[in-house]
Amino acid sequence: MEFEQKYRYHSDLPFFVKVMANIDGKFGMFVTESVTQRGHRIQAKREITVEVVSNGIDFSPLNYDTVDDVLDTIEQEGIMDFKVHLRYSYLDGKYNRVPFRGDIYLVRAILEHELLVLQINHIDGPKRTECGRVADTIIDELRRGS
Repeated sequence: MEFEQKYRYHSDLPFFVKVMANIDGKFGMFVTESVTQRGHRIQAKREITVEVVSNGIDFSPLNYDTVDDVLDTIEQEGIMDFKVHLRYSYLDGKYNRVPFRGDIYLVRAILEHELLVLQINHIDGPKRTECGRVADTIIDELRRGS
């Protein structure tokens, strides 16, 4: 387990899933090492795509359009697995957006008796974003109640 954090949580799993669906498509800017020039820092864009486990094994897109189908199948409490893809890009000298290798995280949410446990593992990519940062993003969105 790379990252595990416990939080007080006063809602249910369906609400958590709705918030995760609303995170899909969001993006922000961050500073990271240049892809082409070692030692140089660049301003990059980080865009989030979210998937949720279905049938216990496969992952399928989780977003505004698909969330209602998922909500029909889940309990108030329990365990849900998500895959969070972070896609990175930057603007080159001619202001063209250039994509570069992103990161993928497995996120497990365990909800029991108003206690939410987030477990996050980095599974692919250069790890330009810490697991804790992924958790912070989720918690920020939960607090915002998106």
